[in-house]
Amino acid sequence: MDQGKITELLDREAIRDCLYRYCRGIDRADEAALRSAYWLDAHDNHGAYCGSAEGFIRFALGVFQTGPRNIHQITNILIEFITPTEAAVESYFTALQRGPDKYGEVRQTLLCGRYCDLFQKREGEWRIAERTVVYDWLEEQIPAAIPEAERFGSRQPIGAPHPDDPVYALEKHRILLAIRPAEVPNGDKSYDDFAMAQRSR
Repeated sequence: MDQGKITELLDREAIRDCLYRYCRGIDRADEAALRSAYWLDAHDNHGAYCGSAEGFIRFALGVFQTGPRNIHQITNILIEFITPTEAAVESYFTALQRGPDKYGEVRQTLLCGRYCDLFQKREGEWRIAERTVVYDWLEEQIPAAIPEAERFGSRQPIGAPHPDDPVYALEKHRILLAIRPAEVPNGDKSYDDFAMAQRSR
């Protein structure tokens, strides 16, 4: 396989990874993950919001404070390279969103559509430069009246916002594995004990 094809495959994977980071950012109320999906000068046409990506992020941060429940799934990712550093990307999304409206009434909506994105590669990294969200399906649903803890029962843990969701414990675990045993304080303490103490913080 020639180097050009290998580079293209790596670029495609980097674009997909960026799309998935966006979903984590929205679903886990993870500001850093959300910001990492956009270039600083990006533009977002996102339904009721149209403006800079920074403005959309600030809007999302306000929504995060209401404790919503978001689930975004992305499929059918079609990547078409315009130049070696630009790509037109269409990806289908399904989003289940539940949270209070401006009057405090809890609403639940199923949305399906497509992210139509212009990706740009800058200094070796792919991010969204322009986004237009196209809506293909909207269904208002009746939110459950029973609290989540009661509805989920033994199906624990329940997904949570950053940094409390269990997925973030994986990152802590990766960092701990990178610590060499010689770096563990108190030579009489085993690495396993040290790692367990760090995880329990």
